[in-house]
Amino acid sequence: MTGTTPARLAAYALIAVLGAVVGAAGVLVHAGWFPGGLLLALLASTALFCGAMQAMGTKAGAGTAAAGWIVSIVLLSLSRPEGDLLIGGSSVSYFYMLGGMALAVMCATMLDLPQPGRRATRLGK
Repeated sequence: MTGTTPARLAAYALIAVLGAVVGAAGVLVHAGWFPGGLLLALLASTALFCGAMQAMGTKAGAGTAAAGWIVSIVLLSLSRPEGDLLIGGSSVSYFYMLGGMALAVMCATMLDLPQPGRRATRLGK
């Protein structure tokens, strides 16, 4: 199930949009309800990255979710001409940005996908 079909491309587009939404929600929550907001934002990001990888059956699912997440983070960290910005230069904001990126990399590289046709048993049994 790794072929390129229109439905699969639409699923990747939906995952990228979900990544952007989770990233934007995390920006709004991470500093407002410290420390619970930061933990909630990072937990939601991790669930999205790992869930997208499992749903798509490839590690590109986590990468697509992370791409949408990082685009929204970068766009929301830019200051406007009025001087407004949503992500300040605080340590909590840096921890959210760097922690989310680290979690995306961990989900994409350290977790193994289930192999089709393989039984979940211990070796030697």
